[in-house]
Amino acid sequence: MINLIHQLSATRQAIGLSQEALAMQAGLSRMTVQRTESGNIDPRLSSLIVMARAMDMELMLVPSAIRPDLEEFARSGGKFLGQPEGVGAPASIVDDLLAAAPGSSQR
Repeated sequence: MINLIHQLSATRQAIGLSQEALAMQAGLSRMTVQRTESGNIDPRLSSLIVMARAMDMELMLVPSAIRPDLEEFARSGGKFLGQPEGVGAPASIVDDLLAAAPGSSQR
């Protein structure tokens, strides 16, 4: 949970939102945001979700049993699990999104 709160705080700072601005966008009090980020309260999951959504993020609860596979999937760039790497590998969703991006030279 501490890592998640740290990530939310770092994201807020990276996009230039003050605690007050985040609180207003999330429908929370500034004190709730401040106390959450400082570790002075054990926040409700619903508070973390609305904070994340206010920054265009989505929290996903992942069962610990599948977390290693999900992390490997993310590290692989979205390639299908168990598929070979390299030229013969099927395109991933990441490849498709990059190719469809405006100004992309991968089309």
